[in-house]
Amino acid sequence: MKLKMEFILRDIVGETVLVPINESTSNFNGLMTVNEIGRFIWENLESSKDEEELLQRILDEYEVDRDTAQKDLDEFLQVLRDRDII
Repeated sequence: MKLKMEFILRDIVGETVLVPINESTSNFNGLMTVNEIGRFIWENLESSKDEEELLQRILDEYEVDRDTAQKDLDEFLQVLRDRDII
């Protein structure tokens, strides 16, 4: 999967946030807080060839059923799509 904007992942006061960098700051104003699964998805997003591979990585990493993992993945990816990040 390909990102349309550049972000860095930072831990700030116990929260994980995505911070836009370089030209992305003019297209995305603000920060985006992510939870543990969001962080995992973000860290594996570009190295996964598709959503199915990303889902499998979630299932391999976490003790979660497929439906829950799929729902979490779908919700996070939709947020990224809505903000034109992917």
